[in-house]
Amino acid sequence: LALCRGRIVRVPQGPLIRVLGTEVAIPCSVSDYDGPSEQNFDWEFSRDTDFVRIVSTWDSTFTSEEYQKRVGRGDIKLRRSSNDAVELVIRNIQPADQGRYKCSTPSTDATVQGNYDAEVQVKVISDGLSVSGSKARSSTSLRLSEGDSFKLRCSAITTSPEHTHLHVTWQVKSGSSWRDILSLTHEGKFQPGPGYEERYRSGDARLDTGANDTYGLSVSQASAADGGAYRCLVSEWVRGADGAWQKIQEKSVEIATVAVQRTDVVISTSNVSVTERDSLDLTCNITTDRSGIFQAEVMWYFSASPDDTLSDAQLLLSMDHDSVVSDSTLISLSHVDRNSYRLLVRDVDVEDSGYYFCEAAIWVPLHNGSWHKVVERTSAPVSVVVTALEPDYDVFLNASKTPKFSDDPTELNCRIANAQDTEANIRFTVSWYYRQHLPGDDVVTEQLLATMDADWTLLPGDRGRERIQNGEIIFSKRFADTFSLRIQWTSESDRGDYFCVVSAWSRHRNNSWVKSKDVTSASVNIFWATQDYTLTVEAVKLKPFFVAGHTFEMTCKVSSKNIKTPRYSVLITAEKPFTDQSSPNGTTRIISLNQDSVVRLEDWTDQTRVDGVVLEKVQENEFRYRMYQTQISDAGLYRCVVTAWSPGGGGMWREAVNGLSNPIQIDFQTSGPVFNVSVHSDSPTIYQGEVADLLCIITMEGMPLEPDDMSFDVSWFAVRSFALDREPVLLASLDRRGIVTQSRRNGSSDLSLERISPLEFRLRVHGCEDHDFGNHYCVVTPWVRSATGAWQREPDTRAKPIFLSVKMDVLNAFKYPLLIGIGLATVIGLLSCLIGYCSSRWCCKKEVQETRRERRRLMSMEMD
Repeated sequence: LALCRGRIVRVPQGPLIRVLGTEVAIPCSVSDYDGPSEQNFDWEFSRDTDFVRIVSTWDSTFTSEEYQKRVGRGDIKLRRSSNDAVELVIRNIQPADQGRYKCSTPSTDATVQGNYDAEVQVKVISDGLSVSGSKARSSTSLRLSEGDSFKLRCSAITTSPEHTHLHVTWQVKSGSSWRDILSLTHEGKFQPGPGYEERYRSGDARLDTGANDTYGLSVSQASAADGGAYRCLVSEWVRGADGAWQKIQEKSVEIATVAVQRTDVVISTSNVSVTERDSLDLTCNITTDRSGIFQAEVMWYFSASPDDTLSDAQLLLSMDHDSVVSDSTLISLSHVDRNSYRLLVRDVDVEDSGYYFCEAAIWVPLHNGSWHKVVERTSAPVSVVVTALEPDYDVFLNASKTPKFSDDPTELNCRIANAQDTEANIRFTVSWYYRQHLPGDDVVTEQLLATMDADWTLLPGDRGRERIQNGEIIFSKRFADTFSLRIQWTSESDRGDYFCVVSAWSRHRNNSWVKSKDVTSASVNIFWATQDYTLTVEAVKLKPFFVAGHTFEMTCKVSSKNIKTPRYSVLITAEKPFTDQSSPNGTTRIISLNQDSVVRLEDWTDQTRVDGVVLEKVQENEFRYRMYQTQISDAGLYRCVVTAWSPGGGGMWREAVNGLSNPIQIDFQTSGPVFNVSVHSDSPTIYQGEVADLLCIITMEGMPLEPDDMSFDVSWFAVRSFALDREPVLLASLDRRGIVTQSRRNGSSDLSLERISPLEFRLRVHGCEDHDFGNHYCVVTPWVRSATGAWQREPDTRAKPIFLSVKMDVLNAFKYPLLIGIGLATVIGLLSCLIGYCSSRWCCKKEVQETRRERRRLMSMEMD
């Protein structure tokens, strides 16, 4: 196996056939060489045997005397295409140039390897190609209308002695360059030029061959872009020795100049402004120089925007090429003259404002009697503004009834005057507005009371909606030109400015109503002088001294000014020194009596004294409060909260003013015992599953009491945190009657609460779990029997909390699982041994039958 490498000089495979008088370029290249990248070339020519030097890239004296003039004139030259390739260019080749051409390269290699020259045969043939235009239309000018068709022809023939093929291309020039339309290649294929592919597929651009070597171009549906100069470009091709096609010459001839007149569609008027109920007249003009028979198809469109496309626009009316018009009542389309079409819209409306444009198509007859659409254009949109026909009228507002005092009626009349141009298609509605007077430079806002729509349906506004629904505010239309507003019972909040807005509505062609104008009246001020309401409440304690168990009694006397026939509602409140959970702010609502003398218990929660409080009306302005069997816990400040009510509209009561009485204090002077509470546990740290004992111990200071003269309500609470930063949770409670109440629990532990001595209560937590930890404390409510035999409730006393810690007993936690595991392992082991023994004893036992062996005596060693 050997590897050969050397210089290779290449020229085309001959013979090269070229046409007399054309320019010839013979390429030559070198590869696989050493030395510099740019190589030099020498060209020589031979007609018979000897070679004559023509030209060199590196030696200016290389040219022989025979070729010096042609090389000097540039008729023969070298054109370098790269460092390793050149072309020998011969302009206007002649028969004497037919022969062998040799390309050689001087050696730059270290060793001589390969070939250093190559030869190619050049054959010069006569020019047999002839290209000419059609005799009938040679150098003609065509003027066409848009959509017309035209045909152009050229003739191309060759008498070359070689077997050559022709390549015919039709071109057009509308600017400075020629564009290909359609070609018939030398390989017999049709090839459309750029931009003509779709027209070639649709048949609008065709290339036909005819007799006498003619080539025709047929163009249908001509457009303005088809205008320009047309030429026929013919090239002659021959297949080389390597099988590749080579173009040997090219000729062209200009056939005709085509001008295409554009067809335009315009609307005769520009922007149009018409008055409502007038007629809109628009004309669509078609500009064309077409003189033959044709018909136009016209369609009128309407759109709200000038940028809308035909698919988004609304088709108004159309006329086809047979002059058949689509049906419409208020719109008509007529053919004014040959190229003009008139659109007439009668009784225009405001909704007709927008953009109008027409689309026109030209149809021409074919030889078979059918019609063919040749062109279609759309006009620019025309803006049409329809001015509404506004009626002329004035609006006046006056007050027929004005209030002098609160709850008096108010009546306003909104009247339409001087109405003009108010025909049957005009309708009036009203909207009522209220404007409040604000002090200083504050912004005054208008509030809608009510409005009417086009069919006179009343639509209440946000202000006074409930009063309108209740009939306190009435809207009516007394006469055709008068609207009324009546407030049955006017209040202070109704004082301010009132005005009305009368709207005119116009009826359109589709019987819909559209608002065309609003007129606002002058405002009317509703105001009357008022004096501020005053209310004075005085509380008096009837018994200055009393003790626990007696009846507390006080009266509330009320006096008012500037209130018309008032009635009063009374609420008794108490401010106790000890905070109650039902009243976090320290004020308790006890009992109330409304303006209709209906009594209601508010926050009175003592079920043992449901009937222990009474509130009654002594006189029209005097009320008495009694509390029977008072207790120490009833101490505090008592007040009367009084509300004055005045009669409102519709038999309703209206709140006028509130008043608060002076406080009456209940303070018990007693020398009874003082109770203290503490919590104790022998083992505050326990393990899970054990019992936790918590003792609530009560001690007394002061006067001793018999055990039968005192009882206690005991409640146990727990806070599940170390820092007492969570809400306490009620665990259990024991009232003074011995009834135990437990709260719902989520864990498995249980509670028990018992009284073990007159002053000791024990809470037990059975089966403690980890969630039973936390701070535990008890709250004790003492009850003491007085000398009269009545039980008095003492203030609640809370013990200091004790922390209960629950730990896990590791030994007990793992004892039972360990015993269970050992037991299961032992049972499984014994069961495995039993199964193995049984299997080997019965299931796997096999009878073995031994074959009988022959008994032979042993042979002696000597015999062996």
